[in-house]
Amino acid sequence: MSKLRNLNKKTIELEEIEGIFKVQNYGQLCDVVKDLINKKEIVQIKNSGGNGKTPTLYKRYRIREEDKDYSHFLEELSFKLSPKLNIVYYKNHLEKYKNHREYILLLNDFIINEEESLNISVSMNERSFQIWGREKFIQKEDGKAMLKNLGITQEYLNYYDTSEPLSYYSKYKKDKQTVLILENKDTYFSMRRYLINEGNKILGEEIGTLIYGGGKNINKAFKDFEISVEEHVSSKENKFLYFGDLDYEGIVIYESLYKLIKDKYHIAPFIVGYQKMIDKYIKKEIGLPKTKEGQNRNIKDIFLREFDEEYKTKIMEILEGELYIPQEILNITDF
Repeated sequence: MSKLRNLNKKTIELEEIEGIFKVQNYGQLCDVVKDLINKKEIVQIKNSGGNGKTPTLYKRYRIREEDKDYSHFLEELSFKLSPKLNIVYYKNHLEKYKNHREYILLLNDFIINEEESLNISVSMNERSFQIWGREKFIQKEDGKAMLKNLGITQEYLNYYDTSEPLSYYSKYKKDKQTVLILENKDTYFSMRRYLINEGNKILGEEIGTLIYGGGKNINKAFKDFEISVEEHVSSKENKFLYFGDLDYEGIVIYESLYKLIKDKYHIAPFIVGYQKMIDKYIKKEIGLPKTKEGQNRNIKDIFLREFDEEYKTKIMEILEGELYIPQEILNITDF
């Protein structure tokens, strides 16, 4: 390797070249610089200016990276990988192939020797460990990008995402009940405590089961809903109500959940809950917090259409005023 490339730096001063090559006179320095340029080891940095001598040399030079020979990678891609792997991307990005090669070869070996294992569906982390010995390789490392580059789909690898188990409390276990989904943990615990100690109605609505939704996690959880809860909770005869923060994000969560389950379950906002939040803030003249930054404001009419004009107007005034009502405005004394 060149003396200059061993320096692990990108530029070099003319005086440094003179010292490294132990130049005895200016003519010899000119020959050294010319030879390094011809060998494509350095390039003049013209805006560094000349040194004022004849012939003129520039004061600073860029050290060129050594040309890399990736021909062996190209041969490997073309002739040694399974035809199930789309190699076009990596043939055009050999440096990236070098970085991903270890994991691509592990996938290649798995496809060649253990493809029948893909007949059985397993979780993402289980499949990741099975192929690469790293349970988070697909989820948190380079796995998803690498698989996309290779044209390998989630369907081909036959894995599924897992959701956090749903927390829920049932006052009774009968079909045809009202199930109340709650965005926030504090409200879930308070309402559960209320149902345990005070009866089966919350704000006048008979509630059979409470579910802690955990914000946006509820959408992922509902993809496995029927295998995550008891039959009385997932009954098609149940009515589902949703109750969360009165802000853009809370409305978006409801509307996305509505789209996800509307063809299977009856779902609506917990109207009396939202009305109670608004009435309390107005009656007690509570100062509301500012809307959190970065919220998705792309709400439709799915949520608002469930309210009468009076409350719809009040909700829009809150949202357009860059304010929001957290669900925690209500506590056990309000139910």
